[in-house]
Amino acid sequence: MKKGSPFGTHRVISPKGVLPQPADIIDNTMEIYDNEVLIDVHTLNVDSASFTQIEKQADGNIEEIKKIMKGIVAKAGKHKNPVTGSGGMLIGTVKEIGPAYVGDLKVGDKIATLVSLSLTPLVIEEILAVRPDIDQVDIKGQAILFQSGIYAKLPKDLPETLALSVLDVAGAPAQAAKLVKPGDTVVVIGGGGKSGILCLYEAKKRAGVTGKVICIGGSVKSTDRARSLNIADEYFAADATDAVGIYEKISALTNGELADVVINCVNIDNTEMASILACKDDGTVYFFSMATSFTKAALGAEGVGKDVNMIVGNGYTKGHAEIALQVLRESPAIKELFSKMYS
Repeated sequence: MKKGSPFGTHRVISPKGVLPQPADIIDNTMEIYDNEVLIDVHTLNVDSASFTQIEKQADGNIEEIKKIMKGIVAKAGKHKNPVTGSGGMLIGTVKEIGPAYVGDLKVGDKIATLVSLSLTPLVIEEILAVRPDIDQVDIKGQAILFQSGIYAKLPKDLPETLALSVLDVAGAPAQAAKLVKPGDTVVVIGGGGKSGILCLYEAKKRAGVTGKVICIGGSVKSTDRARSLNIADEYFAADATDAVGIYEKISALTNGELADVVINCVNIDNTEMASILACKDDGTVYFFSMATSFTKAALGAEGVGKDVNMIVGNGYTKGHAEIALQVLRESPAIKELFSKMYS
């Protein structure tokens, strides 16, 4: 059996010398190296920005969505959207484990990979079902987990697809839990969506009675959805690309002080400046959205003289899977809503 790099560099075909995520093409041969895990894949949870783009490209046609997704994997050996650069994650059953792999996995374990599909060797034999409303696709196929790849064993107290949908955005509420301090004013843009609701819950929990949490939904419907959960202090719907409009609204709601922490959970372009303008100097903007442009954020903040700390949406922080799943256990209302929407 061939020896593999813990980071999966042995799978990179082009360009040579890079890691699997930035690579254009990787080897998706399903014969494992000595430190890899082979997974029978059940479901792909496609990144929201990626699925939104694919659905738009396909004009909502399910068969065209299938064709686009299979085409991406056939060309790149992984599901890395060439437009957004993002992937998603999967759930499946461990089929084979290399003799040099170090970890607690056993054949037959059901797991969710917590590394992006944009770096995961994947084969799609057949797409069985597409659920556009929740960005999930059931497939017959296989995937490879590298030694460095993180994962979560699926909890027995939650439906698989529900756990998958939450684990896919686990980095967001975990980062919110880490960033928000008692007494903080927090703004969540895209607060009516999946990651936004989880962030609102953690922000409200961490900011406490002396803090203030503001939810900005992308529509009246999504805003009302968040409001029904009672997880913020203020709610309003707005176009996240309207930077000045959002700045004026947040300024009014905070008596001109703006936010200590702004969390961006939207899945569309050009929302960087709304996030930056809503944040006070020396505050923190966490861009969880994969639609974020680093260039627009960096140069935009410079252009308006904003001294804010900006965090790229790293989908991983220590304990992120446990924190995200714990929200469902702590909040019956969120669990009930997500069960209706995602399971």
